[in-house]
Amino acid sequence: MNKISYQRVMEKQIAESCGRRVPRLLLHSCCGPCSTHCIRTLSEHFSVTVYYYNPNIYPKEEYGLRAREQERFVREFPTRHPVSFVEGPFESGRFYETVRGMEGLAEGGERCFACYELRLRSTAEYAGEQGYDFFTTTLSISPLKNADKLNEIGAGLAEAYGVAWLYADFKKKDGFKISTELSKEYGMYRQNYCGCVFSLPEGTAVQPQAF
Repeated sequence: MNKISYQRVMEKQIAESCGRRVPRLLLHSCCGPCSTHCIRTLSEHFSVTVYYYNPNIYPKEEYGLRAREQERFVREFPTRHPVSFVEGPFESGRFYETVRGMEGLAEGGERCFACYELRLRSTAEYAGEQGYDFFTTTLSISPLKNADKLNEIGAGLAEAYGVAWLYADFKKKDGFKISTELSKEYGMYRQNYCGCVFSLPEGTAVQPQAF
């Protein structure tokens, strides 16, 4: 079975869609460092809105820190086409309800897939309501994230909400390496765990909380 090159699919979508008119794209972002290379790439072709919706992040202070770093990068980074920032609601109770019964599963499995779907559904819904041409996510920049699953979920939500999904695997072509370099250049806070309480480094004594 041949593996899909999402990078090539994205390039084809861009070539077919970005002509005289600059399409509007809603980019779900998990954090500022992961967004750096994605914003640099996408803003060459799209008018981008960064949508920060991450009810999975624990604790609330960490959520706020990541949100402000994301907002700062959008404000400071020079781009060809406009890039703006929208912060979604912090609905941690919704995250815990979504992953109920999956708390003990291994990182990178079904619990994470449910979290992908939760965040991408909110992105697709907002994109549909606001009339965006495309939506996508920064999540595939990470070597630890499942690009096949992300694109499968995104494509399904595109049908449900009537907004085109931009296929992507941003880690390709040294994307992850470039993102770390840009993060250092802009002096960005870079966390040492994915975000949710279940992904915290081993030995960290915390309990899930809903805000």
